[in-house]
Amino acid sequence: MSILPINVGGVVSAATDALSTERGKLRQAAQGFEAIFLRQMLSAAHKTNFAGEDDPFAGRGNETFTTMRDEQFADIASKTGALGFAKQIEAQIAARFPQASAKKE
Repeated sequence: MSILPINVGGVVSAATDALSTERGKLRQAAQGFEAIFLRQMLSAAHKTNFAGEDDPFAGRGNETFTTMRDEQFADIASKTGALGFAKQIEAQIAARFPQASAKKE
């Protein structure tokens, strides 16, 4: 009869990898939410029209450009953490999971 040693390091490594994968997914979701939120804010801000119908830049092409620009801005701002919403959302959600607190110890 032989007793094989248990490789605890492999189990701990697998658990750590799973935690980092879950944390990465959480970070991506938080950044995605921040980007959506920023797009909505920018869209609402662009609905104001101080020039009225005499706006020389009004038109379908400008609307498309503005939408695309706002999407890019929102994506960049959420990925760089410029406003910090994603970081706060991630921290709030991670605090509710026991795995996240076990990683800190």
